[in-house]
Amino acid sequence: MLLELRGITKTFGPLVANDRIDITVEPGQIHALLGENGAGKSTLMNVLYGLYDPDEGEILIDGTPVTFRGPGDAVAAGIGMVHQHFMLIPVFTVAESVALGYEPVGPAGVIDARAAAAKVKEISDRFGFDLDPRAYIRDLPVGAQQRVEIIKALSREAKVLILDEPTAVLTPQETDELMAIMRDLKAAGTSIVFITHKLREIREVADTITVIRRGRVVGTAEPTASASELAGLMVGHEVSLRVDKEEASPGPVGLALRGVSVIDDGVPLLDDVTLEVRVGEILGVAGVQGNGQTELGEVVLGLTAPLTGTVSLGETDITRMSVHERLGAGLGFVPEDRSTDGLVAGLSIAENMILDRYDDPVFGRGPALSPARVRANAERLREEFDVRVTDVSDPISTLSGGNQQKAILARELSRPLKALVASQPTRGLDVGSIEFVHKRLVQERDAGAAVLIISSELDEVYSLADRIAVMYRGRVVGVVDPATPRDVLGLMMAGATLDEALARTDHDAPAQAGASTPEEDR
Repeated sequence: MLLELRGITKTFGPLVANDRIDITVEPGQIHALLGENGAGKSTLMNVLYGLYDPDEGEILIDGTPVTFRGPGDAVAAGIGMVHQHFMLIPVFTVAESVALGYEPVGPAGVIDARAAAAKVKEISDRFGFDLDPRAYIRDLPVGAQQRVEIIKALSREAKVLILDEPTAVLTPQETDELMAIMRDLKAAGTSIVFITHKLREIREVADTITVIRRGRVVGTAEPTASASELAGLMVGHEVSLRVDKEEASPGPVGLALRGVSVIDDGVPLLDDVTLEVRVGEILGVAGVQGNGQTELGEVVLGLTAPLTGTVSLGETDITRMSVHERLGAGLGFVPEDRSTDGLVAGLSIAENMILDRYDDPVFGRGPALSPARVRANAERLREEFDVRVTDVSDPISTLSGGNQQKAILARELSRPLKALVASQPTRGLDVGSIEFVHKRLVQERDAGAAVLIISSELDEVYSLADRIAVMYRGRVVGVVDPATPRDVLGLMMAGATLDEALARTDHDAPAQAGASTPEEDR
């Protein structure tokens, strides 16, 4: 199926989300849309999928103009979409989720559950998805849930499959599996529109690349283009893909966990964790997501009380302090889920920038806030942290993911900190926003804070960390130098100690400090 978008324009009030966009997707092609968060990629695909009506322009299939009044029309025309946030019901089985809205009906006029399950199994076997039609969605890992969404689209005979930021919530292993699935789909004749801002993935699977910046197509490229060239097209200026930082000069311990254990229903989520982060250094925590990293951040912030052990900020034991008291004592925290834990969607940008400082006398007296002072604070921070907003009185939910993350950083770094915990600090961000966030984290280290970075992105840990702690099943299996080879670190992430990992590789000892890492491929 030949798909063409011609002159697509979509506005929301004064905001021009799509500005006369032209794109052609050839049959059996993986066509990547590359751009920053907020560039207009998802809006364009929502127009294609019938969720939005274009203000101008037309959609053509095999040369014939079509009009979609809703997703049902798009599905009927052979277009499927897997959204970044999955549209699945946790208590449904895989077969029920796939059949929902298109349930097969047997001779007696009732839903044919066997036919639904057989359809899922046939598609799953054809592409090696390894999904049990009887499994419940709530019991599946994120990568498997995404495969359910893909099966759902294929069961409706999608000839063009839209994948909107499909790797934003996947582990590196799940991402590799998705890349293989995309190649198999292409080989079977399915066209794929791949929305992403991750350069490595684009260069790995795309046949052609269209770059969108601020609602406009600014160029096309082949996957052979360098990461620097693609990044420059995406953000409009030269971008450094390396973190520029001086060697750390660590001082005394600024943040410490000693013998911390957390148990839930008899399962140890943290198992006798001892970590020290020194003033003027970045300690990176590496590990496959789900090995205690989330609980580690929650214990430091005070959201989870440890069964055993202590947490200290400098020389102060904060184990029994409330969250508010810890923040007031000089702890900064960037949560891994900015939408749920970092922001209040219904509040304005300005109000979100004082969430943990609402009782500061600088913003008012007693229970009454000064709108003028709250606004002035937000205006100052938007300039300093390059938060791109129309008006700071707008709801925070109107901002792109990258700008929401900048707003959280602005709030947390707007006061003197003794320690900063940043969990998944660049998850879902584009290269321009990643570069900015990394610079600010390094600046905070250099200003004398103890910085703890928890990230499932191994490239990020290597780039930022002065030391790396590796977690597996709630335990710290070792703390190593960032020059440690990746295959050694990978074995440690699977539970091996440093000595065991070295014994199973060709390395006699970790590489010398300063060894390069493949950041250019990011």
